[in-house]
Amino acid sequence: MDILNVAFQGETGAYSEIGVLEHFGPQACPQPCTSFEQVFTSVMQQTCQRGFIPIENSLAGSIHQNYDLLLKYPLQVVGEHYLRIAHCLIGLPGAKKTSLRRVISHPQALAQCDSTLKKMPGITVEAVYDTAGAVKLIKAQGDPSVAAIASRRAAETYGMQILAENIEDNPANFTRFLVIAPDQVEPEGQAKTSIVFSLKNEPGALFKALSVFALRQIDLTKIESRPLVGKPWEYVFYIDLAGAASQAAVQNSLANLEEFAVFLRVLGSYPKFSSAAGKAPL
Repeated sequence: MDILNVAFQGETGAYSEIGVLEHFGPQACPQPCTSFEQVFTSVMQQTCQRGFIPIENSLAGSIHQNYDLLLKYPLQVVGEHYLRIAHCLIGLPGAKKTSLRRVISHPQALAQCDSTLKKMPGITVEAVYDTAGAVKLIKAQGDPSVAAIASRRAAETYGMQILAENIEDNPANFTRFLVIAPDQVEPEGQAKTSIVFSLKNEPGALFKALSVFALRQIDLTKIESRPLVGKPWEYVFYIDLAGAASQAAVQNSLANLEEFAVFLRVLGSYPKFSSAAGKAPL
C-alpha cells in the first residue's frame, strides 16, 4: 500500500487530522502545517500529495481564508469530507473539573461551547491558535487549574485526562473539508463541481449567471461571494453544483456562463460525500 502524505493545518490531534484519517484510511500519513497557506504550498511543492482544508462549519459558517487560497493557487479540488465535531473538556491527569479556573481553545471551539462554559462558575476563557495546540499548551504549563477544549484524539495524543465529553452547545456540529491536489480527477457516481467566477457590475448580472444552471435543472449546493482583491466593491462568486464538469448539462452551462463572465475557473470535480457512511448529513 502506497503511503499518501496529506497536509493539514494544526497540531497533531487536531480535528483536521481526524478528518484526514477518516477520509483516506490507513494509507494516510498526516503532515501538520502551521497555516492554511502552508497546506497549499506543501501540495504545490509536492512535499505532500494531497491537502486537507476546512471550508465551512455548520454552525460557524465559511472559512473565508481558504476560499481566497483556492483562487490564489492553481490546485484542483478532488474530494470532500464531512466530520462531526465533538468537543471534550481536557485537563491534566488528576485534575478536577471543580478546581478549574481557566479554559483555553480555538475561538470557534470556545464559541461552540459557550453555554457549557457559562455554567462553570469562576471560569475565564482564553483563545489560542488551535484546539489540539491548546492541549499541548496545558501539558507544557502543568497547571491543573487550566483546561482545554479539543478532541478525544488530542487528549489521547498528549496523555491528558478527559473531564467531560460532548460539551458543544449544539450536536449538529459538522465541518466540511475539501481535498486539494495538483491534478484533476474524473469522479465516478454522484459528483460535485466547484467553480469561481466574476461578473460585470451591472443590473441582473448575477441573475443571468445563476439562470444558466436553473435552465438546465442543475442544483446549486453552495454559493459564496468574496471581495475581489485590488478592486474595491467588486466580487468573485464561488459555487458548488451537482454534477461533474464532464457531464453535458454542466459543460453547456459553463460554456454559457463563460460567454459573459469576466473570468471563470473550474476549481475541480469530485465525488460527492456519501451520508451512507453515517458521518454527516448533506
